Order: sequence, then structure tokens, then C-alpha cells
Amino acid sequence: MRFELDQPLFTNNYVSPEKRTGWFSRAFPSLSFYMKATDVVFSAASKAKRGIYDDKEWSQSSCDIIKALEHVGVRVQVENLDAILKAEGPCVIVGNHMSTLETFALPFMISPQKAVTFVVKKSLVEYPVFKHVMRSRNPIVVGRENPREDLKSMINGSLERLKAGISIIVFPQTTRMTQFDPELFNSIGVKIAKKAGVPVIPLALKTDAWSNGKMLKDFGPIRTSSEVHFSFADPLTIEGNGAKQQEVIVNHIQKNLAKWQG
Repeated sequence: MRFELDQPLFTNNYVSPEKRTGWFSRAFPSLSFYMKATDVVFSAASKAKRGIYDDKEWSQSSCDIIKALEHVGVRVQVENLDAILKAEGPCVIVGNHMSTLETFALPFMISPQKAVTFVVKKSLVEYPVFKHVMRSRNPIVVGRENPREDLKSMINGSLERLKAGISIIVFPQTTRMTQFDPELFNSIGVKIAKKAGVPVIPLALKTDAWSNGKMLKDFGPIRTSSEVHFSFADPLTIEGNGAKQQEVIVNHIQKNLAKWQG
């Protein structure tokens, strides 16, 4: 599989090809990456403001971000992407949340196969420049100030999108974490899938190559020694209260993180 948009579907697995990295990218991987990423975001925001930023453009931007990471020496691996196609109709994709990278990378993997959007924090639709991109994707926005209202908005917004055939990506953790804590991983994704009558797809990811910054969390150092991983599990049908499906999701994340981090 190559990261090109003229392919109608992906192969099931992907591993970044071996390539030579230029001296500038080797010496200054963070600077090199952010220069390219900034160009991608500004171009996408310009198109979004003009109302011409559609799913294909979103996929292309996401593709360009992945290419920019590979350009500075970060290796990317994707497993079992066919799981997206195994779900008939819209679905809820539930995964752990580690860095800014998954918000940028997942559209390229999912959008060509299913219409999709995110549940996002309010700051992402207020962020300078990037807000135009995010707003154009019709996300479900939560403010994190009133948990009860956030829950109501999340459920209602998700049901509305799913009914319209748009899949949802949910990160149930309260914040981005390099270490996975099941106690902080709630079952909101499973509950939404149950209410909507759609399958849920577990997603394990390791994206700390784009690390969290100390002053600006979204702009941490790029760590070329850390590989990026995405692993999808086959769709699950929610049964009963969904406790068994929640356990499968948690186990999928823990098993893969142990493998990748070990």
C-alpha cells in the first residue's frame, strides 16, 4: 500500500517503506516536520474557508501529514485496516488517545472507506487557522466545563451523525496519555454504539513520535526513534449492557501497547 488517494481501497496492513532522510531532516526533525505540517494546515484552512474542503481534500491533508512524518524518519505501521470495511454502514471507532497525531492521521485511513468525524474538545474548533479545518468536518464538540451537558451533546450529536451515515471516532480518555489507564477509559463509545444500533471497532494506537509539548501541548518534539502504530480490531456487535465489548476494546489496547512499548 502506498499513501495515494487514487487507490479506492487500502491493503490490510501497511509499513513505511525504507527511504533516505536528508541531512536537514535528520538534524532538525521537529523543525522540518512542523514546516511541512504548517503548509498543509494553512492550505487546508484556506480551502475550508472557501467551502471547498471536502472528504477527499481532508484525506489528502491527512496523507500529507503522514508523508511529512515519514520524510523526517518516523516509521508508520497500520494493522487490520480491513476492519473498517467489515462494518456494514456507519460505526463507532473507539481508541486510546496519545497525541495530536491521531487527529491528523486517521482521516486518511478511514475517510476513503466511510464518511467519518470526531468527537473533539471545544478548543480544537477555536484554534487559530486549524479551526476552519475542524469546523468543516462537522465534529461533535464538547466543552469539558459541564460534564452532564457534554455527555448529552456527545450522545445526541453522535446519534445524529450515525443516523446520517457518518461514522464517529471517540477517544474516551479525559486527556492524551502515553500510558494507558483502563480506569480513565470510560464506556461512552460502547454506549453510543448501543443506542445507535451500530457496531464498534476497537482501535489501539501508539503515536508518541509526535510528543506532547511542555508549553504548547500540541507542538512537542518529533521523536524519530519512536514508531507509530495503529491496530484496528474487527467490528463488535453490542450485546446486553456492552460490558463484554468494553472489555474487548480495553484488552485490544493493552495487548498492543505492551507489544509496541516492550
